[in-house]
Amino acid sequence: MVPTLEQPPKPDTAQSVSTWTGQAREQAVQRMFTAIAGFYDLNNSLLSFGLHHHWKKRAMQCISTANGGRALDLGAGTGDLAILLDQQLGQTGQVVAADLNEAMLRVGLDKVKNKGLSDRISCFQMNAEHLTFQDKSFDTVTAGFCIRNVGNRSQAFTEIRRVLKPGGQFVCLEFSQPTTSILRKLYDWYSFRLLPWIGTVVARDGTGVYEYLPASIRTFPDQERLRELLLKAGFQRVDYQNLSGGIVAIHIAVK
Repeated sequence: MVPTLEQPPKPDTAQSVSTWTGQAREQAVQRMFTAIAGFYDLNNSLLSFGLHHHWKKRAMQCISTANGGRALDLGAGTGDLAILLDQQLGQTGQVVAADLNEAMLRVGLDKVKNKGLSDRISCFQMNAEHLTFQDKSFDTVTAGFCIRNVGNRSQAFTEIRRVLKPGGQFVCLEFSQPTTSILRKLYDWYSFRLLPWIGTVVARDGTGVYEYLPASIRTFPDQERLRELLLKAGFQRVDYQNLSGGIVAIHIAVK
């Protein structure tokens, strides 16, 4: 377990958090996700119109790990990807679900227990920038809508590469940049006007997380830039595919 997080100075707006770096950003993000952990799954389905289930299943189709492999899901949150990973790896596989946020991880742990998967999915509270696993421990590492919230992405990528076996895959599912100008305008309208309203009125969020979300997406590297960052971190090959017109992208990086 990591020490209790200290509270950073409260920003004037949630958008300002997306421009922070390092520990201040990390702590602000953790505070927001702690507040919505119990409603996260419902809000996800509501705000993505259920598409997040499709995106996660598509990410699983990119994994080449055979039955019996060992996989790490970073930013596991409420456990959706970890459970899909378990299905992918089969009964002889081993999945580790890791997340820095204790409240989110507890929701995921309950979900794993309710599905009778506690013997195959282990849950750990852990920082993506400082993984406590040995070198070359995993065949696959996944991260679903996690990397955008990491304080030091380069450090996280270095750690991910370190714990992967040679030839292992890092599959990163993350919001990205729409590929057409019309879609970008529609997406901006939804993200910066409709989404915060839904988050406040319907999802009853008072933390500002649904204002932070579109701001963090706008400042996150686009598809090509993220590919370049992964290559710079030492991955041998990086490919990506766009989903829903580039609203979401899957990057597959091979060690």
